[in-house]
Amino acid sequence: MENNRFFPEIHGNFGFGCMRLPMRDGAIDYAAFSAMIDAFLDAGFNYFDTAHGYHDGASETAIRECLSKRHDRSEFLLTNKLTEPYFSRQEDIRPFVREQLSLCGVDHFDFYLMHAQNAKNYQHFQKCRAYETAFALKAEGLLRHVGISFHDKADVLDRILTEHPEIEIVQIQFNYVDYDNENVESRKCYEVCEKHGKPVIVMEPVKGGSLVKLPEAADRILRGLHGGSNASYAVRFAASFPQMAMVLSGMSNMEQMRDNISAMRDFKPLDTTEMEAVAKVSAYFRSLDLIPCTACRYCIEESACPKGIRIPDLFAARNAHEAFRSSNTRFYYNTVLTGNGRGKASDCIKCGKCERVCPQHLEIRKLLADVAGIFE
Repeated sequence: MENNRFFPEIHGNFGFGCMRLPMRDGAIDYAAFSAMIDAFLDAGFNYFDTAHGYHDGASETAIRECLSKRHDRSEFLLTNKLTEPYFSRQEDIRPFVREQLSLCGVDHFDFYLMHAQNAKNYQHFQKCRAYETAFALKAEGLLRHVGISFHDKADVLDRILTEHPEIEIVQIQFNYVDYDNENVESRKCYEVCEKHGKPVIVMEPVKGGSLVKLPEAADRILRGLHGGSNASYAVRFAASFPQMAMVLSGMSNMEQMRDNISAMRDFKPLDTTEMEAVAKVSAYFRSLDLIPCTACRYCIEESACPKGIRIPDLFAARNAHEAFRSSNTRFYYNTVLTGNGRGKASDCIKCGKCERVCPQHLEIRKLLADVAGIFE
């Protein structure tokens, strides 16, 4: 496996996103996570990504117990992020970073990203001199590289990179369905990174799992290639562009890990026939009336819905209802998702906390009303 052409310390171009870790009895399954880490490292990869809010703070401690305590620091690279809710002023940033280092059990982060940048929270980062503080921490050796993760339109990204040319890397949402999506602007954001000469990290290459279990008509298109899995085509699509330094995958079990390793260990960009196939799948998705939720869970983990509504799960049920027209989705909604007093879509009090943190800028309150109309 070749070292990364942008950052030689990165092995290959595939990273382990620690936002959707294996679960057991309501907690991260350390045994399963450890086994996945070992398989990932054994395959020659070494890049891990987390954030303080992932799994309500449990992702960082799981990394300490399953990765940092079990493997020498030279064996892995670790990325963490500075997220808006966790600092109110510049003086908060340094102790927060030190807390993250302690939680992860490391003495430095290899990459540190200004998290989920958009037009609104960028003002907070600017006011608190977050970028300047991060680069000061880099000079002290606590951080090796500083970048951003981004969730907004291309013109906002262009402004940030113009005002902060010192940024070393940019993480964007990029997959074949969102490539020309007017809400996400994956292609345009990628082109802004090219313009500024910034390497790109891909998040959501399988769109929160939406590009794994496809509707029959779309699934048939990829099966006709007689090659890899649906996930493998999505991950390879994202990695096929020249400015891509890394494709992250948030894997939840060993099956997903093995599938991604098989696609990326000896990576080959999609050929013309494969590109045409994913374009057809993308066109099919555009013909459906689906909610473009990636199940990042910011709406329930960082905003803490006061009614306990499992928003991403309800949206997934609604999308499954539209894509597969299965009667099982109604039963699933009324028993597994909202049974035993769990919040229904109609319980929404329209406080808007979820919408303020949604990276996709979804009108969640309106969409929940639509979900209630379908299932209730």
